[in-house]
Amino acid sequence: MIGAEIVNADALQLYADLRILSARPSPQEEAQAPHHLFGIADAADGWSVGRWLRAAGKIIDEGAERGVPLVIVGGTGLYFRALTHGLAEIPELPAQARRLAGQDFDTLGETAFRARLGQHDPAAAARIAPGDRQRLVRAWEVFAATGKALSDWQANSPPRLAAGDFQALALEPPRDALYERCDARLAAMVGQGALAEAAALLARGLDPALPAMKAVGLRELGRHVQGGTDLPTALAEAQVATRRYAKRQLTWQRGQVPDWPRLDAATHDDQWAQFLALTPGLTVG
Repeated sequence: MIGAEIVNADALQLYADLRILSARPSPQEEAQAPHHLFGIADAADGWSVGRWLRAAGKIIDEGAERGVPLVIVGGTGLYFRALTHGLAEIPELPAQARRLAGQDFDTLGETAFRARLGQHDPAAAARIAPGDRQRLVRAWEVFAATGKALSDWQANSPPRLAAGDFQALALEPPRDALYERCDARLAAMVGQGALAEAAALLARGLDPALPAMKAVGLRELGRHVQGGTDLPTALAEAQVATRRYAKRQLTWQRGQVPDWPRLDAATHDDQWAQFLALTPGLTVG
């Protein structure tokens, strides 16, 4: 795309420590066009959705002033939801609220916890996907600490990109092809230095709750570099974790953005052909 610039919407590709494990664009790829918000944060500096949205909003405004088209790309669904639906400016909550909400989830179990949430925030209880402990706990934490449902906070937040200001596309290849690519990419990462990257990050002794420490594959490969398992086992476990994550992303897309056009071909060439068909007025080179 002539003149376009790339904006990262992947929560892990923000971190300089995770070039390989997050599958960040290579230096050669980044040199082909201006890239924004890739590798700009230290792993010890945990970015929130709100912080990313403010940074991305500034880039969007600057791009509009310069007349430059932007391609916002990544795998973090909450970032896209914040862009297109808004993000509530919820007051900072005490750490105890999160701890107590998590304890309640573990004590009650998901079914009872979701039912209790539904009495106070039925929209969140219906919207949050099965198994998504983090978002269920967050929704209850907000209500318990503020007395106001998370859905009510969000309803008063205008989107950063209004409908009609953007063209959306969701990448959704066949499941088998996607899983094959996940497995191949993990194997390639090991050859590119993922083990050394994992070892360097783990050696820092950072808080496991930080976003960067939750990178898919870090825990599995970390067990190998710390002597807990052999490499074939670690690689196989990392591949399983990656496939599960990819499945959750597909589930999120189907539930949250069902109206977005899909690129559902299996190969890059066929996906590119679909892309061109969906964007007939695009100038490419």
